[in-house]
Amino acid sequence: MFDLSSIGLAWGSLLMLVMLIGLLLTGMQLAFVSGFVAIFFTLFWFGPEAMPLIASRTYSFASGYVFLAVPMFVLMAALLDRSGIAKDLFDAMKSLGRKVRGGVAVQTILVAVLLASMSGVIGGETVLLGILALPQMLRLGYDRKLAIGTTCAGGALGTMLPPSIVLIIYGMTASVSIGDLFKASFLPAFILAACYIAYVLIRCKLNPSLAPIPSDSGEEEEPQVSYFKALFFPLFSVALVLGSIYTGVASVTEASALGVVGIMLSAIVRGEMNLSMLKESAIATMRTCGMIMWIGIGASALVGIYNLMGGIDFVEQVILSLSGGSAIGTLLIMMVILLVLGMFLDWVGVALLTMPIFVPIITGLGFDPIWFGVVFCLNMQVSFLSPPFGPAAFYLKSVAPKDISLGEIFTSLLPFIALQVFVLSLVIIFPELAMWWQ
Repeated sequence: MFDLSSIGLAWGSLLMLVMLIGLLLTGMQLAFVSGFVAIFFTLFWFGPEAMPLIASRTYSFASGYVFLAVPMFVLMAALLDRSGIAKDLFDAMKSLGRKVRGGVAVQTILVAVLLASMSGVIGGETVLLGILALPQMLRLGYDRKLAIGTTCAGGALGTMLPPSIVLIIYGMTASVSIGDLFKASFLPAFILAACYIAYVLIRCKLNPSLAPIPSDSGEEEEPQVSYFKALFFPLFSVALVLGSIYTGVASVTEASALGVVGIMLSAIVRGEMNLSMLKESAIATMRTCGMIMWIGIGASALVGIYNLMGGIDFVEQVILSLSGGSAIGTLLIMMVILLVLGMFLDWVGVALLTMPIFVPIITGLGFDPIWFGVVFCLNMQVSFLSPPFGPAAFYLKSVAPKDISLGEIFTSLLPFIALQVFVLSLVIIFPELAMWWQ
């Protein structure tokens, strides 16, 4: 058998990168690409006797106790998507949206914050807001780009706000406390949401035509909504999940199960729970978690083999040489790498492929891995909205009116991407924004 190790680590790393890109360009899924490349390098770099290493790596990933939180939070999002909780929440806040210029856009962001605090999954939130908020803003005469950008950017807030699944996967990969990550991300997430709201209000103040205030005579009557029913269940679910984590009553995994119970109880009390809803939610959860699991298996195998080859030390030397040994320069290079990867790969793949390599380098330079987790999530926020493959844009496109093109969605998101980069810069310059709780 040909000994691939004879070409050296530098050429081996280049070959690995070329194989990854080449196979991805064929349309093969990332999970199978990374798994195939891992097996290839195991066989031809170490020999067949090293194959059990792949099984060991994948088992340790799949058997992690904290990973149980992922399907629970995904199930929460699926149940939320199929219940009327989000619709009632949106309708209950219409009184604010109808009296303030730009109020419906602000209302959309506030609802997005509450939905994100309940589930931590961006796909369902973006679709829900696309169904509830976008048509109403367009009907009221809101500027199309403002309406589209607010809906899509607001739906992506689930990346940052606890209980974010991005933070959970990062915590698993970096071996840091997920509870601490939730605490650290709390303030930056609200700063980002506040920047969105400020941007909307300032633009509407400078140009009132962007967001007309509906007249009492020209609009249909507001739907009769029970404010207690609309607000109690979302706040109850948020308090159940985040309250149990922050008070130390439950771990993240236990809190995720409490959250599912809370959403199910809410649906039962509201008279919305039925077997069909439960079945659809379970199937959607299995599909999402299956995707995450397969990507995790392939990525953990690939990173494990590359680490065994000495790849982490090699990458560290390359990055440090490019940055001239500067800690900030190294961090910025990593940010650029993550941003580029995020434009083309799913965030799960980006996290599982890069964090086992980047986190040891970051900690070696004296940075806090908890803070770096927040920075990573902010970077992924940018990737969720960035062309050519920003997933939030595709989620919105799936439910948007047919005359809204994907190009128009990406154009509408540019100001919000700029705000994300601004908040990312703030957290890098002022780490205490993430580490305020220590």
